[in-house]
Amino acid sequence: MVDYEGVEDTLFIPLTARINISKKFPEYFYDEEALKLENIVANKLIEEKSSEYHLLASVARYYNFDEITQKFINKNTESNIINLGVGLETSYFRLDRKDSIFYEVDLPEVIKLRRDLIGENENEFLISGDLFKIGWMERIDKFKPTLIIASGVFQYFHEEEIIKIIKLIQENFDNAEIIFDATNRNGLKFANRYVQKTGNESAIMYFYVNDGKEFAKKTNSTLIEQRPFFIDARKILSKKIEFMTKILMWSGDLLNTTRIIHLKLE
Repeated sequence: MVDYEGVEDTLFIPLTARINISKKFPEYFYDEEALKLENIVANKLIEEKSSEYHLLASVARYYNFDEITQKFINKNTESNIINLGVGLETSYFRLDRKDSIFYEVDLPEVIKLRRDLIGENENEFLISGDLFKIGWMERIDKFKPTLIIASGVFQYFHEEEIIKIIKLIQENFDNAEIIFDATNRNGLKFANRYVQKTGNESAIMYFYVNDGKEFAKKTNSTLIEQRPFFIDARKILSKKIEFMTKILMWSGDLLNTTRIIHLKLE
């Protein structure tokens, strides 16, 4: 087991959430592949310091990404699905992939860990690379319909860096969309407190989006959707979750604390 520090260590936070919610609320979200990885999570502080709300907030991101990605695949059966900062994410196994090709991109040490623990599967390619450089794009058919997913990634960079990544993608892909999760300014403070609470003092988050339309203008993109995290979770789990979880989920949706941003890249 490798002991990561900083941003790389945060790949165990969402994995812990997917494991716990798959056990507790499988009617909402179930990740069989994540459950197979339970024994590799050495940092038990993550689970101990995570409330029901924190676990559901992490998983709600994947729930919504899966739904958007499946719709994209159904519409474009021969397409690229690119996971930037993939970590130990296992959407490849949760989705009906049809003829889509999955490209999993992350730092070399993370890709090595992923290769050792999960492997490289049919129509899936693991790519070591710097998100800010063109190298990770070299193995990809840039003319196919492409959906780029950045799950829990952009927060660790500054806005100008995120705009740089998006412009690089725009310059190199003919038909691309991107989905990513973002908090507003207040949500960013809350998220940073949580990550530090789990024992990771060095993974500070910077990027936030107060208004998806305004951010789309900054990147010369078209806003397809600005989606709250918890709409389905609140319906499916209304009778099972704790009262405080309900309040936090309701207020998060109402105040746009956490959202999925979906852009068409021009």
